[in-house]
Amino acid sequence: MFTYYVYILMNVKRNVMYVGVTNDLGKRVAEHRAGTGGAFTRQYRVNTLVYAEEYQQIEDAIVREKQIKGWRRSKKDALVEAANPTWADLLEAGVGKGPSPRSG
Repeated sequence: MFTYYVYILMNVKRNVMYVGVTNDLGKRVAEHRAGTGGAFTRQYRVNTLVYAEEYQQIEDAIVREKQIKGWRRSKKDALVEAANPTWADLLEAGVGKGPSPRSG
């Protein structure tokens, strides 16, 4: 059984945001950081993990990803700030996988 993650990445200037879904959060963020995660994240250097939610069902994760993608930027910012007020990189040592894991 897999665990699925809905995640939000930011660039250094915090003016570009990316929302995605994966079953291997560490590997996927590493791909983004290496420039192999996708054209958008490579072009805008979006590779700082600032938010993640955990799900047991892929369908639930996809529904949540689409929901977040449909939000205005201000609502996405509020979601991140509620769970990660300093916008810290969640994959840095000692922080773990995410601020607010959820079960689907």
